[in-house]
Amino acid sequence: MSFFKKLKDSISQKTESVTNKFKEGLTKTRSAFVERVEELILRRKKIDEAFYEELEEILIGADVGVNTVMTLIDELRVEVKKRKIEDASELQPVLSEKLVGLLKGDEDNQLRMAPSGLTVILFVGVNGVGKTTTIGKLAHKFKSEGKKVLMAAGDTFRAGAIEQLEVWGQRVGVDVIKQSSGADPAAVMYDAVQAAKQRGVDVLLCDTAGRLQNKANLMEELNKIFRVIQREVPSAPHEVLLVLDATTGQNALSQAKLFGEKSGVSGLVLTKLDGTAKGGIVIAIRNELQLPVKLVGLGEKMDDLQEFDSEQFVHALFAGLIQSAEGEQSES
Repeated sequence: MSFFKKLKDSISQKTESVTNKFKEGLTKTRSAFVERVEELILRRKKIDEAFYEELEEILIGADVGVNTVMTLIDELRVEVKKRKIEDASELQPVLSEKLVGLLKGDEDNQLRMAPSGLTVILFVGVNGVGKTTTIGKLAHKFKSEGKKVLMAAGDTFRAGAIEQLEVWGQRVGVDVIKQSSGADPAAVMYDAVQAAKQRGVDVLLCDTAGRLQNKANLMEELNKIFRVIQREVPSAPHEVLLVLDATTGQNALSQAKLFGEKSGVSGLVLTKLDGTAKGGIVIAIRNELQLPVKLVGLGEKMDDLQEFDSEQFVHALFAGLIQSAEGEQSES
């Protein structure tokens, strides 16, 4: 069975609305990346050095990341030799298969939840990446699953951060635990954990400050928040999610490296994927940091924050190719 057929069968068992969200959210990346690959394959029938060089350029242009691209091209060369592929068109499913492999990794993309009692999820990341919006949308998602949710306004330094979270709280019908602007974030977390315990909350979503000017202070602050949470809930935080803006491409990768080293990040959230043609950054980040992408933002709507699914991602990118492959099979 061909790879595209397997991928399509796997996708057909998933909900259509999610498949459509991935397709719509990745439109820009699809036209900048996959359509250029298609054009290259049509133009150059033969797989030679010039072909590999152009493919390399396209992948780097989509922000797949130089290191990842080099690995990918090396692996493609091996497969081409092994499978004795001569026609460039036969390379498309091989490339798709490799991308799914790179995106999957070993670990689970699902959010880690406490087996019982309170789950605490901490959000870190620089200002302006869509952290508060992500928290709001995730609160909506959990609430629509019937869970009792609470939010903690731990970004006490950015002007308007507390109010922004409150607006989301009103919108999704979830309470926000806060103190005044400039308060100690760890004190806010202490209040929030106490409130969550008293109210029998299932999920506590915690916002944190994102000032990068003084990295040492920021990390110290995060450590303090960790200690306060762990003292009250020893198994928490169950997830530390680093929120990155996909439209910033390689800059998002360097932010991830910066935060990932010291702040115990367990997973990534990539926002604004619908707004960029450089969705390849998902592959670069996944491959260079060995951190799972847990959630992706595929649009403005409340339910456009989706759990990341490597098969949906690759299927959305190669949707056109999969249809044309099917067409060829039905004709033959």
